[in-house]
Amino acid sequence: MPEYFDLWPGGPRMEVSSAAEPVCTDSVILGAFPSLAGVRRAADFGCGSGVISLILSARSRTAGICMVEIDPAAAALARRNVELNNLNDRLHVLQRDLRELREAEVGKFQLIVTNPPYFVPGHGGAPAEGRRVAREERACTLAEIAEAAAKLLGDGGRLALVYPPERLAEAMVTLSGHGLEPKRLRLAAAGVEAPPFAALIECRRGGKPGLRVEPELILKTPGGEDTPEAREIYHL
Repeated sequence: MPEYFDLWPGGPRMEVSSAAEPVCTDSVILGAFPSLAGVRRAADFGCGSGVISLILSARSRTAGICMVEIDPAAAALARRNVELNNLNDRLHVLQRDLRELREAEVGKFQLIVTNPPYFVPGHGGAPAEGRRVAREERACTLAEIAEAAAKLLGDGGRLALVYPPERLAEAMVTLSGHGLEPKRLRLAAAGVEAPPFAALIECRRGGKPGLRVEPELILKTPGGEDTPEAREIYHL
């Protein structure tokens, strides 16, 4: 029998499965990061189990989301999670290689989100093939994600992603080189004295240069308690 859990009390319900990466902090904080004002159509590149799309759907009751996933098992899991939450009218899972997406197929988006593969092949540390695709740059690189996003975003559309801080300089150059100008940057850390574990980046298609560096997102107090912002993100 499948096992299930709630993202937060009364929030989206998800099936537990080895078919996709488990729900991680990176995806949860990314789901809370971009503004959804004016977003009618969004896409989730490499949606995995669908956690980011489910968080976005809880934040906006009107936005439609195209969930793109190349791995068949992960795409099937995402479909089950969409159905589990009765969101078939707004969330649609597309099992495709995002590098092959066409404007006529998906239309223009106001927002694209992605928790992309972080590691070069052989360094992701995940044994299962599906998990390696999610963690390592086997199916696509950040440059290919940026190319697809630039093609599918409308003028002024935004790409929001989470990326490792040690690759931040590389990410900024890649994104800007594809016409996606970084406009917001926020680092996330487990505690005040801990080094950042994630960089949240929001880019605008065709945007002018000008990056706003926001205050660091701290998840734990010095005493080990959740910070007020972490409690808000996790609906605690």
